[in-house]
Amino acid sequence: MSGSPSVRLKQQADYQFAIYYNEEKAPIMGDEPPPLGKSEGATPSQLLIAAVANCLSDSLLFALRKFKQSPEPIETLATCDMGRNAQSRLRILSIKVEIHIGVPGESLENLDRVLAQFQEFCTVSSSVSAGIPVNVLVIDSLNKQLYPTI
Repeated sequence: MSGSPSVRLKQQADYQFAIYYNEEKAPIMGDEPPPLGKSEGATPSQLLIAAVANCLSDSLLFALRKFKQSPEPIETLATCDMGRNAQSRLRILSIKVEIHIGVPGESLENLDRVLAQFQEFCTVSSSVSAGIPVNVLVIDSLNKQLYPTI
């Protein structure tokens, strides 16, 4: 990725914003849940965990494809724990990302090597994890946990 990524937000109504990531594409909608907003878009917390999950999924796919492996389809679930800090302000306390690959782990070559390093190449989770713990699981199509190893 070259340059500095940017987005443009345009208020639609109250707490709802159109998020333009590419001026030639339809925007992503962001909104707050009631009582502030109307839940007509992803919340800022959902957008943050989506960015972490998307980047980790991309990093795993890229690392596997470097070895000409096909883990598709990939489905990722991201959740976060919300809580209050010492000043009683609401914060994201941790993020959990479960990456489910569409094939048995045993069918992928160099999987141990990929799993040992794919997170290091994820720009977003590596940046976010400096302030918020990011816990990652990789699970195969047989529901076997591949990472971290048990």
